[in-house]
Amino acid sequence: MAKKNDPYIALRNKEFRFYVLARFLITVSLTMQAVIIGYEIYELTNSKLLLGFIGLTEAIPAIGNALYGGYVADKSDKRTMLMLYVSLYTLMCVGLLYFTHTSTVELIGKQNVVIAIFIIIFLTGIARSFSGPASFGLVTQIVPRELLQSAITWSSSSWQLGAVLGPAIGGMLLGQMGITATFSVILILLMIAIFSIKQIGKKPIQYIPKGETVFESTLQGLRFVFHNKVILSCISLDLFAVLFGGAIALLPVYAKDILHVGAEGLGFLRASQAIGAIFMLIILAYFPIKKNAGIILLVAVFGFGIFIILFGISKLFWFSMFCLMMSGALDGISVSIRHTIVQLSTPDEMRGRVSAVNSMFIGSSNEIGEFESGATAAVMGTVPAVIFGGCMTCLVVIVTYFISPSIRKMELKHT
Repeated sequence: MAKKNDPYIALRNKEFRFYVLARFLITVSLTMQAVIIGYEIYELTNSKLLLGFIGLTEAIPAIGNALYGGYVADKSDKRTMLMLYVSLYTLMCVGLLYFTHTSTVELIGKQNVVIAIFIIIFLTGIARSFSGPASFGLVTQIVPRELLQSAITWSSSSWQLGAVLGPAIGGMLLGQMGITATFSVILILLMIAIFSIKQIGKKPIQYIPKGETVFESTLQGLRFVFHNKVILSCISLDLFAVLFGGAIALLPVYAKDILHVGAEGLGFLRASQAIGAIFMLIILAYFPIKKNAGIILLVAVFGFGIFIILFGISKLFWFSMFCLMMSGALDGISVSIRHTIVQLSTPDEMRGRVSAVNSMFIGSSNEIGEFESGATAAVMGTVPAVIFGGCMTCLVVIVTYFISPSIRKMELKHT
């Protein structure tokens, strides 16, 4: 019998190891891709506003199709569904490789290349609305309920580690080898991810519609979240905090115009938040949060806002990296608590739809937050926009503390 406090207990499951590997590779690939797209768009247009539109373009279809994506995930084999949509990511990467190639830019012009890139970003958002709920629900079919907190910690760690390495590798390859070679590496990583998912056995379908319409079934996820005060409060806090903390969208501006560190420096800036998060998640694997989860969540999100403000005013590369690293560590606490609460509170047959609601509020608020940062930067300037976002994050925490007792009293219960 496994030891009660064994931090590696979930990783002893062979299928879960393949799942973690696949999630890591997908994250590395997509974060590499995000760095390249952001830098390429800024190089082609020199537009801060378009940097914000990158996130918004992906968020619109991800939000609009999220509930249906969750419904499809619940009534499908989640492993097969995940493999299908990672294959679509691969095809879209081929498209980006073609349209960003020097010969293509010369052939069709910068404006048409930018339009093509935004179309592919839009399609990526649609794919994400299906792959996210499938991935979320698959975890609980691989590991038993009592191992969920361990599994969530390692799953989040694999995502964060990918988010550390992806931007750094993407920035370095872009600076040293060029955009075509970088996209070629992404293609190889995505194909390995598909192979890893294939090693996971097919899983039974946990939800069979019982006469209700597709519309009624998709709304069940929304009803469940809005009737669960703990989940609703937890998601709402993260929604507004992430919405105003989207400084990541402006990192190309900081790298090029403020810190003067170029594409390689951009990669390290993008990786800094995830470096902090991965260290924090490793700590949480050994010392999981058991008491005062709500208060810890509020303190973590408030600290996140403070370090975003400090990043905004920094003109030193090393201090900017430190601020992003600390904000990532605090965000890692928030992510761990929220994911554990949502997984423990959701019935098996509704995991896809609840994940879709979670994605609508949190996942897409990342992109909308990036748009907010891009838009405010265009209006008030880059530095004031980041400071404003950090201040608003802190304000959201203060308001949440006073109006939401369910957050203050929240605990993690494995029942």
